[in-house]
Amino acid sequence: MELTLQQFDAIATKCRDVFIKKTHDYGTSWRILRPSSLTDQLYIKAWRIRSIEEKGVQQVSDPIADEFLGLVNYSIIALIQHDLPADTPLELPLETVSALYDQQLTETRRLLQQKNHDYGEVWRELRVSSMTDLILSKLLRIRQIEDNRGQTIASEGVDANYRDIINYAIFALIKLS
Repeated sequence: MELTLQQFDAIATKCRDVFIKKTHDYGTSWRILRPSSLTDQLYIKAWRIRSIEEKGVQQVSDPIADEFLGLVNYSIIALIQHDLPADTPLELPLETVSALYDQQLTETRRLLQQKNHDYGEVWRELRVSSMTDLILSKLLRIRQIEDNRGQTIASEGVDANYRDIINYAIFALIKLS
């Protein structure tokens, strides 16, 4: 499991670096997005990956790895948005956003450790295309929960699904590297 954590940390550092640079360039413009818009943005990225996997060819040169990286960052954004009070200003200082990002990433890493303990390293045997499908499945669950106004009867909420998306995307990036 130590190798997995080292690989997770290396990918997470790259994702965080991109997030911080884009926050520097764009500020926290993503704060305007409603939860359903964030979910749909994630859905677009995951669907593009699946489409390219199925077609075997892509016409837009943006690498698949960048889409998985985007899945990590937009999922963290969704978790941040979910936890912020409704009256939080749209523009947040970089230091505040960095701390919120780190908090969500730490919690997601903790979940990875727990699940990796119980499931072992089985994710290493999965195909990247299966991870794509699992991510899409999680997004469809989130969309249904959003359509149900956050109410669930027997299921985990959106947070757990976003964290699973982050971990599957990082696993895919590890396998692609």
